[in-house]
Amino acid sequence: MAAPIPLRPDFDAAALRALAKRSLEPDQTRRLLALSAIYAGSPRSEAAALGGVGLQTVRDWVLAFNAEGPDGLIGGKAPGARPRLNVEQREALRALVEQGPMPAAHGVVRWRLIDLAQILFEDHGVSVSEQTLSRVLRSMGYRKLSARPRHHAQDQDAIPVFKKPFPPAWQRSRRPRAASR
Repeated sequence: MAAPIPLRPDFDAAALRALAKRSLEPDQTRRLLALSAIYAGSPRSEAAALGGVGLQTVRDWVLAFNAEGPDGLIGGKAPGARPRLNVEQREALRALVEQGPMPAAHGVVRWRLIDLAQILFEDHGVSVSEQTLSRVLRSMGYRKLSARPRHHAQDQDAIPVFKKPFPPAWQRSRRPRAASR
């Protein structure tokens, strides 16, 4: 078994407990208390039990603490997955949406997500789900618009007959009546 990685010498158990007391990050507090146990002479397995983690995680905490000090123990946000579409592909998608479909070339009269995904796959070799493509288009400022449905046999002259007459938006107030005694 290899020797444990030593902690940096410019801190001690009392200093780490004081930092943990002032910390506003619960994860950092837990990590500082576990490392203070190591400074106090406890075995690393006890520090792992105190932190509620395994020995490998305590080792990672020691490496982060040695490299960056107490700030290295603050949990950061994970970077997430790499975007499916790069900048050039996004610009090609933007141009495609702005240009609109050509029925003779594309075989459609309006873009659907599945059509755009198919064109991206054929032209750029990138496979994108409809949900991801919808999210990308929404982040680019596009919204899904659809025409209001209308029956093919609708009579345009009959529509005003069924409309409700609404009062004008502004009406003059009534004159206040004289109070009766």
